[in-house]
Amino acid sequence: MSLAGKRAPARPSRRDEAERPFWISFSDLMTALMVLFLVAMTVALLAITDEIAETEDLKAARDEDIARLMASIQQATVDFPGVTVRGRVVDFGDRARFESNSHRLNEAQARLLRAFVPKVLAAARDPLGEKWLKRIVVEGFADARGSYLHNLNLSLQRSERVLCVLMAGPPAAEALSDAERLQVRDLFLVSGASFNALKDSDAESRRIELRLEFLELGESRGPSRQQALDGDARCPLDH
Repeated sequence: MSLAGKRAPARPSRRDEAERPFWISFSDLMTALMVLFLVAMTVALLAITDEIAETEDLKAARDEDIARLMASIQQATVDFPGVTVRGRVVDFGDRARFESNSHRLNEAQARLLRAFVPKVLAAARDPLGEKWLKRIVVEGFADARGSYLHNLNLSLQRSERVLCVLMAGPPAAEALSDAERLQVRDLFLVSGASFNALKDSDAESRRIELRLEFLELGESRGPSRQQALDGDARCPLDH
């Protein structure tokens, strides 16, 4: 066959030659962007995972500190039979039981409170207490007899009676020191639960508890009052 009969292979057009490098570069760019995206996502996920793990470690350390603090209060109850610690609650049981429809505590009950609460205040001054303790809520309880509003008011009066006992200065037996009474004023709040948390019997329901509340991670305690104790320690319930 003659050379004249052979057809020369088709040469790519200049348009094809011009476009081919562009599409190859665009594909490589997309691949590179995808790799960068995956790397960025991996780094972000690792950072989030590390942050979660760190937060969980901090929470675990906080819970351990609080458990140690409550264990020290539990140890203090050894000298006060009948006073128990349940979780983060101090229950005075029969040692501070109220008579029916009454917010008064007898002298023995008042002495017990003024003897035991300084143990709790000492724990609050402990480094762990300084770090985590937010406040102490005095909770009064009532039995199911009587109306809801009457019992709610009665339970609040029982809580207030506890603070009256603690804030009583000399010549009250076992009176707290001025520093301890200032600490009570800064840390203690009152709460009433009416008959929302009944015990097995009416007598057991007429009780008081101290509930310790703790700071969350990143939470700070509010400023304490700088005022001195006032001279009038009379209980408003007795007016």
